[in-house]
Amino acid sequence: MPAKSSPSAIAAPSIAKLIASELGIAERQVLTVMELLEEGATVPFIARYRKERTGGLDDTQLRNLAERLDYLTDLAKRRDAILEAIRQQDKLTPDLEREIMAAKTKVALEDLYAPYKQKRRTKATIAKEAGLEPLAERILANPAVSLAAEAKAFVSKKKGVETPDAALEGAREIIVEKIAETPRLTRKIRETVWNQGKLGSSLVKGKEAEGAKFSDYFDFDEALDKMPSHRALAMLRGQKEGVLRIKVAVPHTDTRSHPAVREICSEFGFSRKGRAADEWLMETAEAAWKGKLEPSSSRESVNRLKDAADGEAIKVFSRNMKDLLMAAPAGHKVVMGIDPGIRTGCKVAVVDATGKLIDTATIYPHEPKKDWAGALTTLAKLCKKHKVELVSVGNGTAGRETDKLVADLSDKMPDLSLTRLMVSEAGASVYSASELAAKEFPDLDVSIRGAVSIARRLQDPLAELVKIEPKAIGVGQYQHDVDQSQLAKSLDGVVEDCVNAVGVDVNTASASLLSRVAGLNATIAANIVAYRDQNGPFKSRSELKKVPRLGAKAFEQAAGFLRIMDGKNPLDASSVHPEAYPVVERIAKTTGRKLSALIGDKAFLSKLKPEDFADDKFGVPTVKDILSELEKPGRDPRPEFKTATFKDGVEKVTDLQPGMRLEGVVTNVTAFGAFVDIGVHQDGLVHISELSDTFVKDPHTVVKTGQVVNVVVMEVDVARKRIGLSMKQQRGGHAASKPATADKAPERKLSDSPFGVLASLR
Repeated sequence: MPAKSSPSAIAAPSIAKLIASELGIAERQVLTVMELLEEGATVPFIARYRKERTGGLDDTQLRNLAERLDYLTDLAKRRDAILEAIRQQDKLTPDLEREIMAAKTKVALEDLYAPYKQKRRTKATIAKEAGLEPLAERILANPAVSLAAEAKAFVSKKKGVETPDAALEGAREIIVEKIAETPRLTRKIRETVWNQGKLGSSLVKGKEAEGAKFSDYFDFDEALDKMPSHRALAMLRGQKEGVLRIKVAVPHTDTRSHPAVREICSEFGFSRKGRAADEWLMETAEAAWKGKLEPSSSRESVNRLKDAADGEAIKVFSRNMKDLLMAAPAGHKVVMGIDPGIRTGCKVAVVDATGKLIDTATIYPHEPKKDWAGALTTLAKLCKKHKVELVSVGNGTAGRETDKLVADLSDKMPDLSLTRLMVSEAGASVYSASELAAKEFPDLDVSIRGAVSIARRLQDPLAELVKIEPKAIGVGQYQHDVDQSQLAKSLDGVVEDCVNAVGVDVNTASASLLSRVAGLNATIAANIVAYRDQNGPFKSRSELKKVPRLGAKAFEQAAGFLRIMDGKNPLDASSVHPEAYPVVERIAKTTGRKLSALIGDKAFLSKLKPEDFADDKFGVPTVKDILSELEKPGRDPRPEFKTATFKDGVEKVTDLQPGMRLEGVVTNVTAFGAFVDIGVHQDGLVHISELSDTFVKDPHTVVKTGQVVNVVVMEVDVARKRIGLSMKQQRGGHAASKPATADKAPERKLSDSPFGVLASLR
């Protein structure tokens, strides 16, 4: 995605230098990426097809660069606005301008602007209007002056200053505001509070029962700069729900003044030397802290903590989302999807190998009808009629009971050769009620649409899940509490990277999937589908240029990620970009081989030297990519589809016993561990300390969403629905189990697709 705005020509070099320093890359690389983004290039395109220009920066580095560029560009714009505002007040000094130009953050900029910002009338403003500013300046300049004598000269009933005490109170308000608007001091105090402060939480009286899930935080505090993301978000959610009261405090002894007050006194030279105004000034410093700086620094510390927690949570969500989208697809198989239900029955949908809906039904095997035999008969007929290969059962209410139904069908009719798997329903209901689903299945009941989604997400998780808002899928840590715009931006980037890493068959892809291809949008995607419907399948990539609104730039960005299977040119089914076709033709001509003979001949291609075919336009990195792609055109980077096994007789939390060894699938990886679905409708937690026999700093280095693992049950809290698991070998488990294939373990299956419902985190 291009940067939302471009920095000025003057600011660009300084921004590039700063980004290069922060990211540990060359300034030349940053300037090149800035130029490409300004031209409208997308991150996937730059990462894949402009390696020579960027020095091989990958998509993660590019997204970090683009994000930082957006921030610094906004900072530059705000800096210009502030300079102009102060300049119009005729108060911009060379020193102030240097400070503003040197500010590295938006907070630092606003600190410098605070004294010059137009504000509502404050007590200090009113005091200045009453002519009390000279009194404040005299006291600050000479603490030895007699307060009463000085104040008496400023008494004026006409100006509303009735007594010397009132004059002194006005002078104090002016000094307090001056203290609070001293940038260097506010920065020092902010850092003091952040580095020495603690965030404490306590229970709001009468909320014991309602806030039971926050019981760990009823009486809790922890250092601000050490608090992990999940605890910060939990405490902030508790406050939002009215269960917890939180407060920032800097621990200090009663015998000494607050560290922040000492900072104020040091900055302004306040001290107890026996002078007439010393004690009054010390009290003023205390008033400035309590009335102005404590509320602002506490608020800023909580905001800083929240920003850091949001960033970590969004990073976790994005990692899990990537694993989810890149999960192994079952591929072109006939799948029956079952959306379990009790009173309203189980909705059944059968889709063919291409994902087309070919049949539906509703069965009632559970309460109140309990038509088990009728349900078996219906499923058997559907399976025989359509030669169903896989049965995908939603993991929600009545999921395990419905899984038993399919198991019974397999036992009674082994000739069907069914492989059954449980997948998450997360997001299926969102898709079912969406405008997209309504357009696709206008005459289909909402609940049946959910069954279709459950079936299709087994065939191709990526193609189906792009139809659902990422947040609705539920693989994040407190995803509803973090900054929603930042979350959406990050997840959109993940989806875009995954779609383009896999590539898209332009003749079968939905408009939803096509819209995620680099360079395309919803309008162009819809136009591609309309053109395809009207003119039949695309025969070549070049034919895409005939699609309305798909101009030269969009074609450049998208072409390499769009696949034309069985088209006129075999390269159209690969990730080789059309602009590089001449390179392949040169390889064929130089080696005396036909293109068709080159493709797939790994032994021959591995002997070729990329340097022999590189030129000024296409360097060695691009030629290496081309040769690699020719070995196996259009390769899918996703893993092979495999399944895992749930243990019979373990279907609910009360069936669990400490010491029990189980197999499960990782549904979510967080900063504090991994959640694992072991088939009891409640994910268990493998705490970071139980992931391995060796120290683990980052859970993502040990497990990932969708991985099949062996675990040992450590503890079960039925009342709180908490399950403690371990992957330590010394506990009797195994660090990770290689999932069995569908052929070797046909009973009680769970797909190797990482779909999990994490109610405890939402």
